[in-house]
Amino acid sequence: MTLARPAGSKIPFGIVALGLVSLLMDTSSELIHSLLPAFMSSVLGASALTIGAIEGVAEATALIVKVISGPLSDWLGHRKPLAVLGYGLGALSKPLFALASSPAFVLGARMIDRVGKGIRGAPRDALVADIAPPEVRGAAFGLRQALDTVGAFMGPLLAVGLMLLWADDVRAVFKVAIIPAVLAVGLLVFGVREPSRPRDGPRANPLRARELSRLPARYWWVVGVGAAFTLARFSEAFLVLRAQQGGLGIGYVPLVFVGMNVVYALSAYPFGKLSDSMSHTRLLALGLVVLVGADAVLAWSSHWGWVWLGISLWGLHMGITQGLLSTMVAEVAPADLRGTAFGFFNLMSGAAMLVASVVAGLLWDRLGAPATFIAGAAFSALTLGVIGTGGPRAAPG
Repeated sequence: MTLARPAGSKIPFGIVALGLVSLLMDTSSELIHSLLPAFMSSVLGASALTIGAIEGVAEATALIVKVISGPLSDWLGHRKPLAVLGYGLGALSKPLFALASSPAFVLGARMIDRVGKGIRGAPRDALVADIAPPEVRGAAFGLRQALDTVGAFMGPLLAVGLMLLWADDVRAVFKVAIIPAVLAVGLLVFGVREPSRPRDGPRANPLRARELSRLPARYWWVVGVGAAFTLARFSEAFLVLRAQQGGLGIGYVPLVFVGMNVVYALSAYPFGKLSDSMSHTRLLALGLVVLVGADAVLAWSSHWGWVWLGISLWGLHMGITQGLLSTMVAEVAPADLRGTAFGFFNLMSGAAMLVASVVAGLLWDRLGAPATFIAGAAFSALTLGVIGTGGPRAAPG
């Protein structure tokens, strides 16, 4: 189901503020994460399998924690306090990366950071759905995602500049990440107002079977498609490793994330806006076709021209699909179970991310980089087949 936008509809200020919070925190996170794979392999001596396992466990942790924080926000009837807690943990984790002396230390810092992301993720997404009118919900999720992604390329750009300025002193660069993280928490506390929600007596436990049965079949179809999508796209750390194979130096590694996220940011809002008036399943299928193209290009060659084309296509598929999947979850879930709906959606995606990143690392170490991207293309094609079935008759789009 899609909605035509009535004249005069506009995106509320709270969505813009949440987007700016995401921008600041992503600037902080990506300033670190854009250098982290190269830091672990070149400075700490970690293998591709170790990097893949750390990335998979960390990201899966973030997504799995959402299955707790989402229902908790439904039960409490308030989402902002959990979002503040999550962003606060993210800010507190930043100094630890500068102190890391082993892959295990990095894993610990990543876990704290990703637990924070997990706590804030589902309540924040549900808060976006609560604030945005239904007729502009796709545009709202697209705008928040676009601003988030601006931070995702501002961080790497800042990392490149500081690496050049400070002669590749990675640990000093990591320390700078504290500043935007603290600003993000302040803006959330003082700049975002949560809409009031009527509460008639105690709320039921959202995880009880009776409450979960209120989530319709079309919601579970979206969950399955989202998990399949995540299985098809492993951690972006492997894009960095592919670029390094093509001769990209450690000081310029963040440019991989800059290239991907510029395309992501430029495409997220237009495709989010388009989703308010176009079939969701067709847009998902388009995103998968683009992902197959990205995998094929990256498998073909490590030459810088092919690598940058693959990275650009990767960013485009993210812009087409990520805000769209959130919109689909918000559309099919009951309003008082949105936190729970986003929680379970991300639980399944988290499990898929863990499997995908570990398998990608194994293929890379055993068979080489092309095998990793060929496997990604194969999973994408399978997911395209799942979408082609149409799912339940009431599925969105």
